[in-house]
Amino acid sequence: MSYFYSRFLKTLIMCAAITGVTSSLYAQDTKVALPEHVVEEFGTPPEIPTGDLTDEVQAAVNSIFIDGLSESGWREEQTLSLDVLKNSGDPRLVWLLSDLMRFAGPDGLSVLLADAAQELLGVNIEGIRSWGTTTDHLIAWDVPAPPNYLEYKGNVFTTLVEGWDKIFVEGDIDWRHVSWGGVLIDNRAYDTTDELCNCIPAADNPEVSSAEDADWLDDDAIVFGVEVNGEYRAYPRRIMEVREMVNDTLGGRDLGIPYCTLCGAAQAYFTDELPEGVERPVLRTSGLLIRSNKVMYDITSHSVFDTFLGKAVTGPLAEKGIQLKQASVVTTDWGTWKKEHPETTVLVEELALGRDFDFRNGRDANGPIFPVGDVDPRMSVHDDIIGIVTESGTPIAFPLGDTFLALKRGDKVSVENVQLVLDSGGIRATDKDGNDVGSHQAFWFAWSQFHPETKVWPL
Repeated sequence: MSYFYSRFLKTLIMCAAITGVTSSLYAQDTKVALPEHVVEEFGTPPEIPTGDLTDEVQAAVNSIFIDGLSESGWREEQTLSLDVLKNSGDPRLVWLLSDLMRFAGPDGLSVLLADAAQELLGVNIEGIRSWGTTTDHLIAWDVPAPPNYLEYKGNVFTTLVEGWDKIFVEGDIDWRHVSWGGVLIDNRAYDTTDELCNCIPAADNPEVSSAEDADWLDDDAIVFGVEVNGEYRAYPRRIMEVREMVNDTLGGRDLGIPYCTLCGAAQAYFTDELPEGVERPVLRTSGLLIRSNKVMYDITSHSVFDTFLGKAVTGPLAEKGIQLKQASVVTTDWGTWKKEHPETTVLVEELALGRDFDFRNGRDANGPIFPVGDVDPRMSVHDDIIGIVTESGTPIAFPLGDTFLALKRGDKVSVENVQLVLDSGGIRATDKDGNDVGSHQAFWFAWSQFHPETKVWPL
């Protein structure tokens, strides 16, 4: 069978866009006991070999993930090479198969890849969710990557999308968990965000209006409220679901504000007051995901940031150890926010580009739509939490409902130097003197996977 999939995949990506820590190079000890909830949901992982690939397997990997991505495309040689991988008994290779499955569509090549992955993992991964099922097992079992994984994975991704070549570099990021989110990279220059793109279009220096002039926004509409130096601004969820990234200035401070629809998390990072010689990061959506969380990057340095933690993980800013400080984001309704802060400004309706999504209650209502692996069982995947990190560096998740009720009763909710307070119908965190310490609302699955050591209030 002949699959000229290199050209086919490029077409697939363009159509989808228009419509819509460095990996370990050594095998881990698979005999370490997995948590009970992982075994219960995913079963027991297969035996995993250690060390280098055999010459035969290495040649087969090169045939598929180097030669097979050339203009000549998939030929009989690649089919034979896939059989070699399928019969190798090395589950580490499934990471590469999974990367290619993400782009291969539901039929043809994807079926061949899923069949090989099924043989290597010993699980049933047939059907339209074959890529997701495969990746969930790999993450949950923490299957190590094969040697030179980033080289091959990077070749798959950068062959297909222009602009990713500057992103797929070594750094403090687990490339095993990075996948394609179904959109292209937003690589437009700063303050050119009025230009259309086949991407999720960030907004730079967005136009705002007074609360009085925002008659288009219903009182029950969800907004993300931010305050900096006594200046207030509301970022309507309707707009943020379209833009997912805003570079703004508020209260004399520069901000980068990502909203991950998949994680239910809007965050506000200060992008100024950085070390001498570091330009302001201009944040954009890369089109990539890491365990169902958007991967953002700086278009100036091409440094990738951990969106959830605000830490540069690749590129020049990672080398400088850049960690962005966070301002609190209050998730509330527009009526309450503008009543409590009548002086607030709000993004204008035109920034929504005529769209009105509700991903939380629509697309995402039944849980994460991209692979996340196992989820900490202390709460349900889409339970809302307020997340904070204390002065000692301890992450704490406060269940939204219980915390809100406790604060309404007048109970004190605090851990170490941090106390939670009601604010405009939402919740934010302050220190004992009332100073903002940075907090935001998110889904439990997202907070717990980026803070696996998190504690849950009440402690």
